[in-house]
Amino acid sequence: MSTSQQRTNLQLRSLVKKSGELELSLVDTPLPTPGPDEVLVRIEGAPINPSDLGLLFGAADMRGAQASVDGHGRPVITARVPEGAALRAMAARLDQSMPVGNEGAGTVVEAGSSPAAQALVGKKVAALGGAMYSQWRVVPLAQCLPLPEGATAAQGASSFVNPLTALGMVETMRREGHKALVHTAAASNLGQMLNRICQKDGVPLVNIVRKPEQAELLKGMGAQYVCDSSSPGFLQELTDALAATGATIAFDATGGGPLAGQILGCMEAAINRNAKEYSRYGSTTHKQVYIYGGLDMRPTEFNRNFGMTWGMGGWLLFPFLQKAGPATVQALKDRVAAELTTTFASHYSKEISLAEMLDLEVIGVYNQRATGTKYLVNPGK
Repeated sequence: MSTSQQRTNLQLRSLVKKSGELELSLVDTPLPTPGPDEVLVRIEGAPINPSDLGLLFGAADMRGAQASVDGHGRPVITARVPEGAALRAMAARLDQSMPVGNEGAGTVVEAGSSPAAQALVGKKVAALGGAMYSQWRVVPLAQCLPLPEGATAAQGASSFVNPLTALGMVETMRREGHKALVHTAAASNLGQMLNRICQKDGVPLVNIVRKPEQAELLKGMGAQYVCDSSSPGFLQELTDALAATGATIAFDATGGGPLAGQILGCMEAAINRNAKEYSRYGSTTHKQVYIYGGLDMRPTEFNRNFGMTWGMGGWLLFPFLQKAGPATVQALKDRVAAELTTTFASHYSKEISLAEMLDLEVIGVYNQRATGTKYLVNPGK
């Protein structure tokens, strides 16, 4: 972008008003000049991840969403946030227009004065840092990942959230002394990526899915242990897989309902198959479930049939990266770049524009968060 051009940027914004109305719109925002260690990226691809949907829609009931246009003829979506706990939970963001989009990729068209920044001009990079549902984005070098020669923006758009989450799960498993892991919603883009990592690294992985066709998809990818939670024999099948792998740590994308507790219960049952003596406190092997998503919005329910040596908590990518430290994070990023089109390949069912993101029919598809409905946003489309 020439510095003589008007420096404005079309960007998607999410606003939750104190009145309880969600408003999604496209607005012109000022575009700053890159600092010494920053680059200006023309965004050519940004994925819609579940974490993006949480900020985009908040707690609004999208079933009653309404479409209109603003004074520029641009689409606007409005929806109601239920009064009470849902609205109170978003108190910190009320009446604040917020940019959306955790990650994306595109071409560096302008750079700051540092040699490292200047070296990226004309190069394709992946970028992390929010506000990626924008035509342009100024990004610090530390939040950029130069893409391999010949890689497209679509191939690099999902270089951070899913790859680093999957690698972070395996790293957490190792750091906490476990030897195998469990993953739910395992047929997702992230789940498929985790399968490829575990197969490559020789890590036993138990996959939990919700439909028979998802189980077949993973088995076709070489997954050895796949358990379908809709199967009448699910708990027995899960216990068998846990006994075979020795998995004592799980990462749960569903969050609500009984699944997290069922995993802990089956872990305890698998461990007790080889118990030499009875203990009313259960096994002494620590069993851990980390909830990292909210695909199931019901309360988390569990029956404490798994002894006293267990843990259930939250896991998020960015706190993990802060704890892991710069050297570990750089090693993970280097691996993503090296295996971008193999281990960390992402697949999209459709490419849409910023305006199409605010189409009610399109929202109805990508807001399902279902396998095979991952969309890529191209702000220049």
